[in-house]
Amino acid sequence: MTRRFWMFAGMGLLLRAQDPDFVCPMDREVRAKAPGVCPRCGMKLVAGLPEPVEFPVDFRATPRSIPAGRPITLEFRVLDPKTGRPVTHFETVHEKLFHLFLVSQDLEYFSHEHPTLGADGWFRLKTRLPKPGTYRLLADFDPAGGTPQLAQRTFSTAGWDVPISRSIRRPPVDLGPKQSTNVEVSLRLDPVMPIAGKKTMLFLDVQPSDGLEPYLGAWAHLLAVSHDLVDAIHTHPFLADGGPRMQFNLFLPRVAMYRIWIQMQRRGVVNTVAFTVESGELG
Repeated sequence: MTRRFWMFAGMGLLLRAQDPDFVCPMDREVRAKAPGVCPRCGMKLVAGLPEPVEFPVDFRATPRSIPAGRPITLEFRVLDPKTGRPVTHFETVHEKLFHLFLVSQDLEYFSHEHPTLGADGWFRLKTRLPKPGTYRLLADFDPAGGTPQLAQRTFSTAGWDVPISRSIRRPPVDLGPKQSTNVEVSLRLDPVMPIAGKKTMLFLDVQPSDGLEPYLGAWAHLLAVSHDLVDAIHTHPFLADGGPRMQFNLFLPRVAMYRIWIQMQRRGVVNTVAFTVESGELG
């Protein structure tokens, strides 16, 4: 379970000689002639982009034998790939230094958290896992001088000995409108049947749309995870302006089922809705 998939809008576009010099590290199609910030995610535009380098992440939990249904503390430490020393400086991404997503094996549990950085270089989060089983965590951060990272780790709660290969299930497609706390979200796909490796456009209709507010520096956040927990995609709207329509551009890497969680804020309330889509083969 070591495969990871990076999805930042525009990833894969090559800079040409005539292209602007300043680029957003996350939304790479956002470019400018002068320094500034990205209008989508608020990140500082940089002159050119370094080649992505993976920063190792130490992970530990207290208690070490992770219980379900009881308080636990999760800790993360980012290491410099050249020196092996803990990284202590991070870029603020969507108003936070560290975004942590937790997803259960059955894709029924989803949590978006923000561990805090201690003076010893460890990020810490106190939380509680709702039930026994296998979980996937995804750590999203940007070490100063590096590139945006999406580190992943799979772990199981104490006493859970079901091999992940036996616990994998394929949830059914679910594209129906979703009601959250104070919004209803409808989804339309183009193409209707996503093709693995090709662009899929997700069009959202949000009702009511009055009172929509940026949430953590963006109009919405999207996390997509494959049914076997192998692939994970974290991205933000390609088009959004605070109105009822939003568009995401998504590249689903394999033929699989994907649970998609979308978070947005209206009148101070964070709403989370989930859809399930299936990607197929071309032809």
